[in-house]
Amino acid sequence: MSENYWFIKKCNLFTHLSSADIAGLESRARMRKLKRSEPVYFPHEEADGILLVTEGRVKICHTTPDGKQSILGFVDAGEIFGELSLVSDQPRNEYAETTEKTTLVLLPKRELTLVTQKYPSIALGVSKLIGMRRQRIERRLRNLLFRSNRERIIHLLLELTEKYGQRVDDGVHLGIRLSHQDMASIIGSTRETVTVVLGQLQAEGLVVISRRRLTLTNLESLAKEVNEPCPLLPSEKVVEFSMMPNLSSSF
Repeated sequence: MSENYWFIKKCNLFTHLSSADIAGLESRARMRKLKRSEPVYFPHEEADGILLVTEGRVKICHTTPDGKQSILGFVDAGEIFGELSLVSDQPRNEYAETTEKTTLVLLPKRELTLVTQKYPSIALGVSKLIGMRRQRIERRLRNLLFRSNRERIIHLLLELTEKYGQRVDDGVHLGIRLSHQDMASIIGSTRETVTVVLGQLQAEGLVVISRRRLTLTNLESLAKEVNEPCPLLPSEKVVEFSMMPNLSSSF
C-alpha cells in the first residue's frame, strides 16, 4: 500500500469507497512535497483536480490588481481544496500557497468524476463544502460592510475558535499562529489597526498575546459583544467530513 493510498483512505470524504476504487484513484494520484511559502497554483491555471493536504497547511488567497492580498481561508492536513474543479471547467480564480512544509496529493478530475458518479455521497460532501465556504465568504463580506474593525477582529477570533480552539487552564488557546498582517488580510483591514485592537482586547483582559500565539481568556464576553453564540471547539462537536473549514470548512 503506497502513501497515496493511505492518505486517500483516511480522508473522510472517501470513507465509503471500496478498496478497489481507492486503489484506482491512488494509481492516478500524484504527490507533491513543498517548502514553506511555495505556490501551489496561480490564478488562471487549469483546474485539473482536487488537492488533498496530507501534511502542513495551505492558504487560499486573492490578490487585487494593485497587489493587495486577501486571505480567503486556510486548509489543514486531512482537508481538500480546489473542489470547484469538479463542477466547473473554468480555470482557477485564486492562488494557493503553503504556510509551512506541506505535502499534497493531487486527485485528477477525470478519475474523481468517475468515482463521484458511482458514489453520490462524494458529490453531496463536495456540495456541502462549497456551500460552507460560500457562507464564510458572505459572512466576511457582511462584516466588511457593516462591522467596525474591532467587531471584525472579534468575529475572526470566534471563527478561529471553531477550528483551532483548545481548552486550557486560562481560557481557549488558538492552535494556529497568525501574524497581524495575516489577520488584516483576512478581515480587510491594516496591520496597524489589528495591532491596536488586539492591544485593546488584551488590556481589557479578553485575550492574551504571546509570540504570535493567542489565548482567549473570556470567550463568552467576546461572543456577547458581537451578538453571536459562543462557538463550539473542535473537541465539542461532531464533524461530518474531515475537510472542514476553516473556519467552518477550511477557515
